[in-house]
Amino acid sequence: MSKHKKGRVGTRIDMTPLVDVVMLLLTFFMMTTVFKPPEEVMVELPASHSNFKLPELDVMMIYVNKSGEIYIGVDSQHLMGRLFGQENRFKKAVQMNKEQLGNILIQARINNPKLRTVIKGDKGAPFGPLEDVMDVLQKARITRFNLVTDLDKGA
Repeated sequence: MSKHKKGRVGTRIDMTPLVDVVMLLLTFFMMTTVFKPPEEVMVELPASHSNFKLPELDVMMIYVNKSGEIYIGVDSQHLMGRLFGQENRFKKAVQMNKEQLGNILIQARINNPKLRTVIKGDKGAPFGPLEDVMDVLQKARITRFNLVTDLDKGA
């Protein structure tokens, strides 16, 4: 007597629910993602021929906008909270006047001695506030700082 074998039964997985879930997740992440945080200070940088790269960590930025207002910020949220209060810890920069600037610079350097100072001045900003910032830096004994510019592509 010959043995009769049963045929193999194939399995089939329905992929429709998986595709629906993936599309819902993709839509969710696209709608909730913030690609670039809003700028606290709009600064249009002047052009130069230098291609020196800024450091990525331990940076203290001093901004001077077109109207001559001075803003200061650090890259660490923890340090921003210590210097300017917990309500400002997620901000990129906080507005300062030149009288407060020296004290904040000293406090920031005490909290993090590795901080590198960077000045971003708008190309339309008056020279007076930039000169005031450099004077305050000199009085605070911060003699090494970088002035940020855009790379001139035409040269």
